[in-house]
Parts: sequence; structure tokens; C-alpha cells
Amino acid sequence: MTSPTDGYKGGKAPTYFRYREGKTSWDELQDNIFQAGWSHKCPTYVHRAPPCQGSCPSGHDIRGWLTITRGLDKPAEKEMRWQEYAFRRMVEANPFPAVMGRVCPAPCEAGCNRNELEEQVGINAVEQYVGDWALGQGTAFARPERESGKKVAIIGGGPAGLAVAYFLRRLGHGCTIFESYSSLGGMMRFGIPGYRTPKDVLDGEIKRIIDMGVEVRLNTRIGVDMTVAELEKTHDAIFWAIGAQAGKPVDIPGAEASNCIDGISFLRAFNEGRLQYLAGRVLVIGAGDTAMDVAAVARRIGNIHSTHPDDRPEHVILGHTAHDVATAARRQGAEVWIVYRRPISQAPATKHELDSVMAEGVHIRESLVPLEVIRGSDGRARALKVCPVDWVEGKMKRRVGEEFDIECDLIVGATGQAADFAGFEDLDNGRGLMNADSNYGLKGRKGHFVGGDVIKPHLLTTAIGHARIAAEGIDCYLSGLEMPRRPKVDVHHFSLLEELRAHHQEPKGYDHRETWGTDQAGFAVHNYEDRSPNEIIRHDKLFLGHFGYVPRHKRTEVRIGIDNVLGNFNERFTALSEQSAIDEAERCMSCGMCFECDNCVIYCPQGAIANVKKKDHAVGRYVDTDYKKCIGCHICADVCPSGYIQMGLGDL
Repeated sequence: MTSPTDGYKGGKAPTYFRYREGKTSWDELQDNIFQAGWSHKCPTYVHRAPPCQGSCPSGHDIRGWLTITRGLDKPAEKEMRWQEYAFRRMVEANPFPAVMGRVCPAPCEAGCNRNELEEQVGINAVEQYVGDWALGQGTAFARPERESGKKVAIIGGGPAGLAVAYFLRRLGHGCTIFESYSSLGGMMRFGIPGYRTPKDVLDGEIKRIIDMGVEVRLNTRIGVDMTVAELEKTHDAIFWAIGAQAGKPVDIPGAEASNCIDGISFLRAFNEGRLQYLAGRVLVIGAGDTAMDVAAVARRIGNIHSTHPDDRPEHVILGHTAHDVATAARRQGAEVWIVYRRPISQAPATKHELDSVMAEGVHIRESLVPLEVIRGSDGRARALKVCPVDWVEGKMKRRVGEEFDIECDLIVGATGQAADFAGFEDLDNGRGLMNADSNYGLKGRKGHFVGGDVIKPHLLTTAIGHARIAAEGIDCYLSGLEMPRRPKVDVHHFSLLEELRAHHQEPKGYDHRETWGTDQAGFAVHNYEDRSPNEIIRHDKLFLGHFGYVPRHKRTEVRIGIDNVLGNFNERFTALSEQSAIDEAERCMSCGMCFECDNCVIYCPQGAIANVKKKDHAVGRYVDTDYKKCIGCHICADVCPSGYIQMGLGDL
């Protein structure tokens, strides 16, 4: 019987060079059998975007800062602590890690490949830990080294406006934020209950941005205090970040009653400290996150049954008066109902928020369609007429004849938002929003850009993602460059070249002469390919058998129930400890990028794979393959947990 090496010069096993030299068939059938696992293909190292990052609207390099947290990527500056290094990586895409770690519904976690094994990585929890650490250390953003001399007007000081100011200042452009209210923050300050986002946390993350040299003009409404034409004369570009802070009224007869108000106005009155209590039963129409926040706040502030007519909630919410804090001491638990036209299982709200309000005593009335607001002799709403419905194959069927009234004292509609275009009505696209192109340029207005809820109301992190892309577009516009074509996976991508430069390992210059093979060339990274702008790696490309069961390291959550919800404005989550944050980061499977497990080195039967020298080591460059030894057996690719190795080199 012949051996696998018989018939070859020097008794060496064949490599892909054999195919290059024209020997493409086996000498004997036995060779074919014994060498069926051999091929002319050899391993390449292919970087793909992980699904957590592909699911993140702001484009966080989540895998990158989890790699830092777990200690695999160390800062080049020896004195820098890992927390600061992780923070610096985070804010490449999102300057609000402490806020987002608390309030973001974490679509990244829903996309996490670890869900195929057990539970997702607690990305938000690690983000909050790092964000809080940076605030505690007073970590600041650097001012730009050079100024471009260009000036950008930013209309609105919410998440999109603040984020675009941050990204533009990093590029050296002058920024002025024009904010119609007396404080910055937008929906982060006025649209999310303060107990979910402590004001000192929000203020700290805003201050870092302003300290970069951002000019701020509060209480200034464009279209009233200053015209758009005036802005165009004094600025080189304009970014519209006006949000969608006008709640849409409930579109049913009788909804013009004074005690039918929108959820955005309700939350603003609470966050400004004006709304201290309610009076009677509260009906919340809708089941999105705004509806959940309204219901949760209503349960916390309670009600006072006997109040002066001037102190009714609608007068406070509409800005006619404000509640006396001392009077609030008499409040009792409020009866709060959520009325939703679909089954509650289809609610768009985050499951955690829905579960929380139910635990806190909010009544859920599902599959009820509001028909009419029933008004009393004083013109106020006294009841909501509803009709039960059945849903069959996605279609709603009313149960005619079963209509009934739900008595109430306040109706809060949380079914939609729109922007306020007073003073610049020509920018309204007819739906109360603005239209943007792929670079977030405002369609039809040269030099104007737009981002955030005014495009389409969505998550805070979505607005920040708009700002990141828009800032790149604004920079191109101000520099006179052609607008870039956006990549398929439009996120903040890990760059191996930047990683090498940071560790003083920049490749040598390339003289552009024809070169056969680059595995030993100093001008090329060892058979590395970056597909992250176009590909997200799926779980079926991973070797999931490598990963054992590891339970999540969860943040401690304050459990609030029916008995202790009244007056409870404590923050719900306690941040992870340093060790817990590290342990949770180690659950990351590093999808699409090497995390230095050594499987390929251990299992290679030819000893063709070895670790790079310590001086050459960097994230993404941990092993080299000796292609003179490699027989193309693809074992390394099979046992690569992260899907970083792909057989492909040597294809003819």
C-alpha cells in the first residue's frame, strides 16, 4: 500500500504548489482515498462584521470594545487603563455610552449569535459600566488639533444634534447648536423618565461634547428668532435635528377635549417637574415604548382625588400651571390602563418595559379599538368608547354590537409623533417629517443635512447613527469632495491597518511590482481579507461546539411592584462591577474575528500554523500559515470558533 507521501519529491506531502505545477490528479485510487481530505485550498483570514454591530443603528464596534474589556486588545500606551481604551473605542461611534447603556432597547443583543447557544451577551451592561467609569474619572474629549474654518449650524440639541456636533468637532469644523428649549438633551432629557436616565449622567455626557468648543444658543427658535435665510448667510452648512417632539393627537371624534393629551407632552411636563400627580383613572392609548413610559410615570406619581380644577393634569401638561410639591404628599396610587388595538403580544414596546409596567400594576386591555371620546357637559372627556376586535390572518374584524365605555379622567395618546415646522413649513414632506438621501443630505436643499426623529421617529441610537453618517457627508461637502457611496454594512468598522499603526506595526511600502505570493511580504498583511463592509457573519459559519454554557452576569435590578411603585423614582439597574464586566465580555464569541483560542495551532496535523512573533502581534494578526506545509485539509477552518478562517487561497 502506498503512503500519503509516496511518489513525491523528498517524500513531502503535496501542497497547493503541486496544483500550480500542473499535477491535478491522484496517481492511484488508494491515494485518492487516503488523501480525500487534502485540497489545493489553504486558509485565509477573513474579517466579517458581527451581527451585534450589524444590528446596532449607531454602528458601535461592539466586538472591538468587548475584546478590549476581556483583555485581548491592550492599549499601546502602557499607562492607559483598559476602561479608557474601551471608552475611546465606544465613542468612535456613539458619544453617550452611559446613557445608552441604560435606556437603549439593545437590538444588538437581539442579533447576538450567542442566542443560538443560550442567552445573548449583556452588551448594554458592559457599556453602562464603561460609560459610568469614564464619567467618574472625568474623561474628556480632545479638542481638534486644527480648525477647518468652516461653520455648521445645528438646529436642535437632542441626540442627533449633539452627536453631529461631536463628530464634526473631531473633524475640526465649527459648530453652533440652536436649541428652542432652555436645556440640551431633547428626547434624552424630556422624553425618557428621569429615573431611567439620571440627570447627572446625561449632563456629564453632554458637557464633554460642549467642552470640545461647541457654541450653544438656548431659547432660540429657528423660524421665529432667526430665519433660515439668515443661517445660510452665516454658516457653511446646516444640520436639521429638530426631532419629532409633537405628539400626534388621537384621531377619533371628541379627542379635542382638554383632558385628551399626547404622551410626549405628558412626559415633558413630568421631566420638567411641573406634573406631580394625576386625578382619577388614566387611559394610555398605544403600546410602544412611549406608552410604557407614560404608564410607568403615572403609576409612580399617583393621583389626588380631590383637587382644584386649576390643578387638573391637563392644565399642567399644557403649561398653564404647575403642581405644588407639598400637595403631592397626599397622593395615592393611580389606576392606569393601557388600551391597545392588537394583542399585547404584538406590542412594539420593549418586552422588558412591558413586563415592568405589568408588574407595577398597569392594567392591559388588548384588542380594543378606540371609537370615540365621550365628553361631559363641561366638555372634558369622561369616558372612551371602544370596540372589541378579533385578528384573523393579520386582518382586524370588529365585534359589532359589543362596544362599551371605559370611564376615565385623563386620556393620553401615545400612537405617533411629528415635527413642528412652524417658520420653515416648506421643509415638511407632507407627513410631518423630512426626506433624506443616503448621506443624510436634505433632499432638494444643497448644503442642508438632516438626522434623527424628524426623518422617522425611532431609537435614540438611530439618531446618533444618522449623525455619524451625516457628519461624514457634511465633511465631504465642506471639503468639496464627492459624496461617498455608503457600504452595505454601514457601521464603524474595525480597521486592521489602524490597529497596526496604533501598535507601531505599519506595513512597509508597496512598490507595485508583480509579486507571486504575499504571505512573507512586509507590505501585506498575511493573507487577510476585510469583508466587513459587505458581510455579516451568521451563526452557522461558527464552530459553536467550542463554546460551553456560561450564564450571563446580569446587572442587579430593583424590582418594583404594585406595593412600592408610588413615589419610587430610584434607578432600576445597578452597574456591573469591574470583574463582572470582564466576565461578561468573555462570553463574546468574537464573531468574524480571531480571539486567540489556538484551536488552529493545536489541531493542524501538519504543524503548518504557528503564532506570530510577539512584536508582530495585533488583533486580527495572531497566527501565520506556512503554505509549504499546508495540505489544505481544512481542519483549521472547521475548528475556528469565530469563523475567521476560510479555505480559499490557491483557487485557480
